[in-house]
Amino acid sequence: MEKLNYEVLKKSGYQGYFLEKAPEKILQFGEGNFLRAFVDYWFDMANEKVGFNGKAVLVQPIEMGLAKQINEQQGLYTLYLRGRENGEKVDRKRVISSVSRCLNPYEKADYDAMMQVAVSDDLEYIVSNTTEAGIVYDPACQKDDCPPSSFPAKLTQVLYARFKAGKKPVVILSCELIDNNGKELEKCVGQYIAQWGLEAEFKDWCGACTFCSTLVDRIVPGRIKDAEEVKRLNEENGYQDDLIDVGEVFGVWNIEGPAWLEEQLPFRKSGLNCPVVPDVTPYKKRKVRILNGAHTGFTLGSYLAGKDIVRECMEDDTIRSFMNKMLYEEVVPILPLDQEDCKQFAAAVQDRFNNPFVNHELMSISLNSTSKWKARNMPSFLEYIEKNGKLPVCLTMSLSAYIAFYSSDVQELTDAGLVCKRPKGNTYTCSDDRWALEFYWNHKDDSAADLVHAVLTNQQMWDRDLSQIAGLEQAVLDGLNKIRTEGAEAAFASCL
Repeated sequence: MEKLNYEVLKKSGYQGYFLEKAPEKILQFGEGNFLRAFVDYWFDMANEKVGFNGKAVLVQPIEMGLAKQINEQQGLYTLYLRGRENGEKVDRKRVISSVSRCLNPYEKADYDAMMQVAVSDDLEYIVSNTTEAGIVYDPACQKDDCPPSSFPAKLTQVLYARFKAGKKPVVILSCELIDNNGKELEKCVGQYIAQWGLEAEFKDWCGACTFCSTLVDRIVPGRIKDAEEVKRLNEENGYQDDLIDVGEVFGVWNIEGPAWLEEQLPFRKSGLNCPVVPDVTPYKKRKVRILNGAHTGFTLGSYLAGKDIVRECMEDDTIRSFMNKMLYEEVVPILPLDQEDCKQFAAAVQDRFNNPFVNHELMSISLNSTSKWKARNMPSFLEYIEKNGKLPVCLTMSLSAYIAFYSSDVQELTDAGLVCKRPKGNTYTCSDDRWALEFYWNHKDDSAADLVHAVLTNQQMWDRDLSQIAGLEQAVLDGLNKIRTEGAEAAFASCL
């Protein structure tokens, strides 16, 4: 079977959209599964829907990467977007043609090619996703390194070459999963300008570039691991694709930037969910409180109730109803965003969790649940009390479930974590900060009342004494006793 390229694609009978030649308007640092299922898909849609007519040049951020495979396929790859929309199962295929080539800057010819793209009149956007560790200032990086090891240093070289060539400033879209990613990247560039003694005029020119902090949201499982499924898809497609990518159907890209940018970017006009906003912080709060908070809110109790993956929870009327009540009555109403927008986001969560193509294990979500409950659920919990003057029923029960999960027939404390026993009989290992695991081990013989009091008054866990909240200690104790005597599902049902 022939490997995917433009000639092979044409011969395969593919009926979808593709664009063979276009100006290289995007320089993208990162060539992994996420960017190819998200950013490159968005530019591909913009090419089709509004005639953006642009290609992306990808750059490996590290020495080992996908440049060889991408170039062998002339930048083409098949993307499958899978999941549910409005309750309906979706499995869409699209050949992405928005990538022109991929460069490995650790090879001299490709480093030179990257710098040629830097000074091109066609270049408009620089995009990056170099992992959470990518946006760091490393003073060991020097101006004349070919290339420097850190991404911000490479970017500084690219921008400096562009400035020296007298070219216009660019828009920089940072997708790394850290707070204020664009601001942090701009800060690192400023540090290299100072360290390398570059001109004040260049610093001013960089100030005219638009560094955008962004919040990306799409689950990308990535490559298909089942060799038989890959073989079947290649046979269906009529070509061999070594770069098949898989993402969920849902996708949103919140971009922090000036108002004019929304008009310049081709995404909203293409029908994609890409609001340009003055501040992405509230949208991060929406994601953490609704999507991540829902996960942490029902996962631990659901595991004790005998569920193993998220989809099973969404197929259970009681757990699904518990989650929805928590979101729609206790979380969404206190968020400082448009309520209809938040409700739509919450509605999409149910479809995302019910994805028939993803087996998301509850035990993987349970990792570090102490800090997760504090970061994802406690802010909603406290703000609900402040606003309504009473305890939120579901969030309070989720706190009881957290305690139950860490204290269910404790067996031993090992190097791997705290070993507990599930009501259905099997053991499981709680993974968390060592001090948290040692706390539960030391309190394994406590009465339920003593354990709840010890947890709520542990200021290392919560940065406050939660027992001071009126009625909370008794409510959490009642929830814990119900979970232990009647089961977690009955406890969730009692909240409805």
